[in-house]
Amino acid sequence: MTTDAGMPIGKQTGKPTGAAEPDAGVRQPLDLRPAPGAASRWSMLRAQTMIELKLTLRRGESVLLTLVIPVGLLLFFTAVDVLPTDGGRSVDFLVPGVLALAVMSTAFTGQAIATGFERSYGVLKRLGASPLPRSILLAGKTLAVVAVEIIQVAVVVAVGFALGWHPHGWPLWTGLLLLVATVAFCGLGLLMAGTLRAEATLAAANGVYLLLLLVGGVIVPLSRLPGWLEAVGRALPTAAASDGLRAVLQDGSGLPAGDLAVLCAWAVGSLVLASRTFKWE
Repeated sequence: MTTDAGMPIGKQTGKPTGAAEPDAGVRQPLDLRPAPGAASRWSMLRAQTMIELKLTLRRGESVLLTLVIPVGLLLFFTAVDVLPTDGGRSVDFLVPGVLALAVMSTAFTGQAIATGFERSYGVLKRLGASPLPRSILLAGKTLAVVAVEIIQVAVVVAVGFALGWHPHGWPLWTGLLLLVATVAFCGLGLLMAGTLRAEATLAAANGVYLLLLLVGGVIVPLSRLPGWLEAVGRALPTAAASDGLRAVLQDGSGLPAGDLAVLCAWAVGSLVLASRTFKWE
């Protein structure tokens, strides 16, 4: 069989037997056809975490709540030296409590307010209709909280060292207490944001923040509170975090099992309730 030009055609390939093969070194054209499909879970988690972190750092009120207020309290009460610290130095008493306050401000107050308004504006509803799994959304929020807390801890510790703070104890226990406290406060924040309206969440989160600041052992020792109020305070997660961190960093003791048990109970209870009651719309 021959072509119109009289050139024979191969039997198997259908090409002229004398045709040259394409050069292997020549770059083939790019395939720009759409290839729809969800990204990998790791890519989605990384992107969502970065978005949550950027949004958190862009909110001026969030930066005020998470960085300025804790550091301001540390500087003020160290300078005036009016706290009843039972003969110890103010800075040694204050730094562990301010660390607990910093975790609470980010994981609970900031998380509750931001998530509440995202639910009110329909952001969570739209994200739920996207290929982004809800588990990745919650994991991204949690990792963003952890990233902000790392910044907080670094700033508070640096200020504490500048004020003459001398920590004791094993750092691993400190990290464990901060981690469990983060889970507990995140659960409480999501529980509040998923059940109340955004405006109610804003008011309630700030009110609870102030209440836990006053009776949670952050600034005033629990032993200085009235008997019934001291009993209530010791059952709160802020007091457990403050006393646990103080036992490790100030007294140099081992793992405070009682305070850790209180934090674990709050973490489990809040997450279970949040998972059952959280409304995405």
